[in-house]
Amino acid sequence: MTLWGGRFSEPTDSDLRRLNDSIGFDQRMYAEDIRASIAWAQAIRRAGVITSDEAERIVAGLEQVRGEFEAGTFAFKLSDEDIHTAVERRLTEIVGAVGGKLHTGRSRNDQVATDFRLITVSMARGLAAQIAQLQAALIEKAEEHLDTLMPGYTHVQPAQPITAAHWLMSYFWMFQRDTVRMEQSGSGSAGDKLPLGSGALAGTPFAIERDQLASELEFSAVSENSLDAVSDRDFAAEFLFAASMTGIHLSRLAEDLIWFSNPALGFVTLDDRYSTGSSIMPQKRNPDPMELARGKAGRLIGNLTGLLTTLKGLPTGYNKDLQEDKEPVFDSYDTLMLILPVISAVVRTLKLNPDQMRAALDADMLATDLADYLVHRGMPFREAHHVAGQAVRLAAEKGVRLTDLTVEDLRGLSPLFGDDALVVFDFEASVARRKSVGGTAPDAVRMQIEAAKMELGRSHK
Repeated sequence: MTLWGGRFSEPTDSDLRRLNDSIGFDQRMYAEDIRASIAWAQAIRRAGVITSDEAERIVAGLEQVRGEFEAGTFAFKLSDEDIHTAVERRLTEIVGAVGGKLHTGRSRNDQVATDFRLITVSMARGLAAQIAQLQAALIEKAEEHLDTLMPGYTHVQPAQPITAAHWLMSYFWMFQRDTVRMEQSGSGSAGDKLPLGSGALAGTPFAIERDQLASELEFSAVSENSLDAVSDRDFAAEFLFAASMTGIHLSRLAEDLIWFSNPALGFVTLDDRYSTGSSIMPQKRNPDPMELARGKAGRLIGNLTGLLTTLKGLPTGYNKDLQEDKEPVFDSYDTLMLILPVISAVVRTLKLNPDQMRAALDADMLATDLADYLVHRGMPFREAHHVAGQAVRLAAEKGVRLTDLTVEDLRGLSPLFGDDALVVFDFEASVARRKSVGGTAPDAVRMQIEAAKMELGRSHK
């Protein structure tokens, strides 16, 4: 059985079948195809295309097909070109010729566009839930290290002291943006408009109540233009962008943990369950999960780039090129569903080493505090910045740390330095002073964590 072929005098070449058929990857949309087909059966019943009895028989047959898929007993045949063919073929075997009425008024073009939207929304929700697990692990670990000091870096150079909790929470907010993008790539986006009822490109001649159909399938609206609807894959590109950004943020976290777990720094230790060894060097502890996360970011970006390249040259209406839309989306989903639980576990079991973090704090990291001291005493910041830089140079010339300079040394640079000038040379005080919203002070991070918990609850209630 094929869904077409009356116009042809010869069967499709076997090599072309291998190229053309999509059943190998689109069969995972069976639930969506059956769900949309049940809704369509009711829509054409309301339009008077089929009787209530016929609709009941079709729906019962589709439910039986669903049960076979769920039980793993569905038997594919060589004629099953795609999931739509397979479902309709089996439906007709179960209910007879009435099964051939199901496709009245619809095309595989609007059918696949609907199925693909439904499964993409489902995948986006699943990924958002997995991201939430990682966010919860970050919050949990941050709460343990509100007062743990560590170097903060810019340009991979020591910059200013921060708390380990502040570093951990920086990733929470990256992943929160990913969550929002995932949610928007499902409902509330280009993917939230129902294409079913668009036919092949020109719409359907039957009196289909598309608004009711949209409501039954949980779409917020119907597509405005049938020609656009069957070829629109903006939602798939949006999903792949959201997946790519999630992969990029995972890669950044991985990069930090790879460096921070290096014995030369020793800021963190990965749990043995999430480290691997060497086949030749017995002492090695390799952060393989993090390296894989970093590597797979390229795969996710490639999936996005590939689909965008496919879309950019398409003429109006549906084109077979669009069969290339599903594999990158499915692959990106599968890739992230493989990575996210592991990275969540890495964070949850991660051991931070406060002594090593503190030992890496450098006196020069307090140079900005020295400039701020002068600002509080009336000096313009640009001038204060210059004086603080002179202090750093003076310490280097004397072969001492910045914090070893005396008040007399500092007064030689500016008379605004008072007897209390050396109080700025305190890492805890430096961190505590940065208590504005979003700052690294423990009190500010506590507020940040409370806000993060509210966001997490709101996004995943």
